[in-house]
Amino acid sequence: MTETRIPSNESASREVIVRNRYGIHARPAALLAKTASTFAADVVLSKDGAEVSAKSVMGVLTLEGCPGSKIRISAHGPDAVEAVDALARLFELKFFEDKDQQPEADPPHG
Repeated sequence: MTETRIPSNESASREVIVRNRYGIHARPAALLAKTASTFAADVVLSKDGAEVSAKSVMGVLTLEGCPGSKIRISAHGPDAVEAVDALARLFELKFFEDKDQQPEADPPHG
């Protein structure tokens, strides 16, 4: 029987466009950093030659991601593909800024 091994050092990359109305301000930057931090992979955002860790809110803010900006998401590590997919999805959903795209609230405790 042959064993299939999953690569532990995957790499993934994708270019996205900032489509939300106000660009990458504090709330989208925090959402990107929070999401990126859930992955073991090193995740980097780059724009116009600048590269920052996607896990740093301040770093993400320094990219000046205005509406229409192109940003490259790159990741390297065991869950790189999943990390890039998750961050790209945030861009696609405009960081939930449209009322019909709000994430589901956590169910009440009790």
